[in-house]
Amino acid sequence: MMTVAAARALSDGDVCFVGIGLPSTAANLARRLHAPNIVLIYESGTLDTRPELLPLSIGDGVLAESALTVVSVPEVFNYWLQPGRISVGFLSGAQLDRFGNINTTVIGDYDEPKVRLPGSGGAPEIAASCGHVLIVMRHRLRAFVDTVDFMTSVGYGSGPGDRERLGVTGAGPTRVITDLGVLEPDPETRELTLTGLHPGVDVEQVRAETGWPLALAAEPLVETPAPTARELEILRSLRTVGE
Repeated sequence: MMTVAAARALSDGDVCFVGIGLPSTAANLARRLHAPNIVLIYESGTLDTRPELLPLSIGDGVLAESALTVVSVPEVFNYWLQPGRISVGFLSGAQLDRFGNINTTVIGDYDEPKVRLPGSGGAPEIAASCGHVLIVMRHRLRAFVDTVDFMTSVGYGSGPGDRERLGVTGAGPTRVITDLGVLEPDPETRELTLTGLHPGVDVEQVRAETGWPLALAAEPLVETPAPTARELEILRSLRTVGE
């Protein structure tokens, strides 16, 4: 459901900064369904890549073999991402807070953390400079927190006006897709609110897994359409390198 919902959020002609895992699966699913002209860019420098198999990593050879061109990593960030040439980016994290800020650095105190996480990679630049950001995460209470322990990638900071004050150019996170439903920022407060539920999920399930008093965007909430037979057929046909 998460993969299909994420694929549906992409449009034909989008220039998409893709990560490995579910974002890569969703982007390649969208390319095979309704967005044949989507431009996929991976952090390793592969531009407009069209892999037949899903990559194992951003450095997988199938990305270079099927790309329009391959450039250096600094060029991807300096000449594509930061100037605003990428319309949509995918992100995830260990923690997400009510204003869409992401933590992939530490759980607990920075100097004496309970868990030290992989770190930022290119996520802060993606969060700052893409036209808008889609966040894909499993909806769990330990991950959806009131305030992140460490702000690795900025969403809306502490609320309205923070992105403008910080000088970041992208619109920020416009949709959070989870295994329970969809959250979107309130246009006034920028706090994430529940806008949709996946089939078989109720509001109380989502609230029980959210670390802040989760507001509803409207009632009744939109129910995500179940995956179509065609979407499932294409999704199940996708194979990863080595399978």
